[in-house]
Amino acid sequence: MAPLAQPGQRHPIHAKPVAGETMARLMAVLLDGIAQLEYDRERALPAQQAAYLQRLDQRMETAGISLDGEAIAQPDLAQKARFVAATLAHAIRTDQPSQAAALTSWLALRLPDLRQVKISSGVAGGAAEGGAELRIELDFATDYVRQYPIQFTPRQPRP
Repeated sequence: MAPLAQPGQRHPIHAKPVAGETMARLMAVLLDGIAQLEYDRERALPAQQAAYLQRLDQRMETAGISLDGEAIAQPDLAQKARFVAATLAHAIRTDQPSQAAALTSWLALRLPDLRQVKISSGVAGGAAEGGAELRIELDFATDYVRQYPIQFTPRQPRP
């Protein structure tokens, strides 16, 4: 998994917002450059989903997490974010849409400056198979631009 910040840079999770900056309204999860999920921060989160996210926080705080093979008893926000992003990538790859949606909500609400979660399979032309390595980047700098499918209508053959 890729680090959340480049060497020498302040980690975005710990950085204070600069005067005049605003929270990104949309956050997206992309797999190999294709949007899988979008989260609109202006839409209210239903109470039962908010309660689920609270329970997820409590589980991570009481049971700890495993990150890059290391057990972390009291993870900080950056470690939780990396753990949730990795779990999100797994949920997308294993077709678990409810879990993927919940984890996307967690990232969008706990990291208000997060704009994109970029998951790269490293496999040309598509998602990684089996245990292939994924690269996960939490992008706090690049605004997400909504993707729209293009509909093509084939021409009718000329007589």
